[in-house]
Amino acid sequence: MDTFIIDVPVPSMGATVSELTVIVIKVQTGDVVTKGQRLADLESDKSAFEFESPCEGTIGEIMGKPGATMMSGDPFLQIETSDESMRHLDSNSTGGGSAAAAASDVIWTPKAKKVAEEAGLDPESISDITATGPGNRVSGDDVKQYIENRG
Repeated sequence: MDTFIIDVPVPSMGATVSELTVIVIKVQTGDVVTKGQRLADLESDKSAFEFESPCEGTIGEIMGKPGATMMSGDPFLQIETSDESMRHLDSNSTGGGSAAAAASDVIWTPKAKKVAEEAGLDPESISDITATGPGNRVSGDDVKQYIENRG
């Protein structure tokens, strides 16, 4: 059976909660997981909960880090799976995965926008930044690197 890699997003905890903090990650790269297996403990400003695997498979890259604050919908980790019900999360379904895509294809994280604005830059006008984050996201570190490279 063919396998494919999915980006498992940080879950949404409702309309009023958009940020979650990673408390602990219970798996590591290469671990084989089952559907419903506990992957991590996450916490919002209202509650803590167990984040479970949406399918069986093998853990790939883990983007979440203990202590990090992540936005709902951000890629948390990757799982190599053959579960066709997860095909909509296929990391290659957007056509590629090039780190440096057109500016219209990059997604700015809130932290990246804040770093850019604090440096007097307008994120909307920056077209030559390299997005190294998962899902072609511009991270705060990407902005810092961009500023350093400009001089």
